[in-house]
Amino acid sequence: MASTIALLFSGQGAQQVGMGRDLAQRFAAAANCFAPADAALGYSISQIAFEGPLEELTKTSRCQVALYIHGLAALAVLRDELGDFPVAAAAGLSLGEFTAHAAAGTFDFLDGLQLVANRGRYMERACETTSGTMAALIGGAEETVRKIAREADVDIANINSPGQIVLSGELDKIRKATDLAKHYGVRRALPLNVAGAFHSRLMESAEVKLRKDLAAIQLKEPSTKVIANVFAEPVSGKEEIRDSLAKQVTGTVRWTESVEYMIDRLGCKLFVELGPGNILAGLVGRIRKDCRVIPAGDNASLEAAVVELRGALPG
Repeated sequence: MASTIALLFSGQGAQQVGMGRDLAQRFAAAANCFAPADAALGYSISQIAFEGPLEELTKTSRCQVALYIHGLAALAVLRDELGDFPVAAAAGLSLGEFTAHAAAGTFDFLDGLQLVANRGRYMERACETTSGTMAALIGGAEETVRKIAREADVDIANINSPGQIVLSGELDKIRKATDLAKHYGVRRALPLNVAGAFHSRLMESAEVKLRKDLAAIQLKEPSTKVIANVFAEPVSGKEEIRDSLAKQVTGTVRWTESVEYMIDRLGCKLFVELGPGNILAGLVGRIRKDCRVIPAGDNASLEAAVVELRGALPG
């Protein structure tokens, strides 16, 4: 029986040294993503992704670009093997939303690459000029976490899955939030090892700059529904798409609601995770246990994905 398929693209934090190397060595479709990117960027992002060091790959200005290219390279291999198979939606966690739009043809590969490269630089600069961090609150009700955020004067960065919400803001205020979490009975308050306060008001300078870049780029209507992080529903029309991608830099990644939309409104029960590892599979599993997430990030997982998707596609 055919399944309704959605594509999921990884966000910052999923990067791994070696990502994409085996794909580029084996598949021309993947190599044809990395090589033009190196030429367009003026430095070898492929070498950083394939060989590291991890410290360099982890930089915001590097990992966002690497993840964008890797996600599209993996998709290019799937398309080469399976043809232009139908998908009901595409979504990405934070940076992955840009990859989802490129996959849907909202902008072409190189235009998207430049947007992502700029976004990474702008966010990296915002981190350097502010004093921010993030913390994950595990095992707390959303209403409780929202109360903590208000009292500590921090922002809700990610609603990743039931019981996993990330707060973002100034260092002292995040410390206050983690203390409040204990007071309110949240099971765990885990400080994150991040460069700054992503998806918070401290990223406002990055949003302003990115909004200008988005205004100058040529956009098309997506070929499939792309679920926006900040709205947790599909976006359409050039201005709405531009607005959603700009707001995302400072706004909340509403991942739980986004996944629920794809399941409940679009009938998606089969997801393909295009990125290193299986972070998104873990989140989807905590959101809904009756959905299947197929990893597709390296040669072995892609081979298995092709076999499984052939069985799930119509005809």
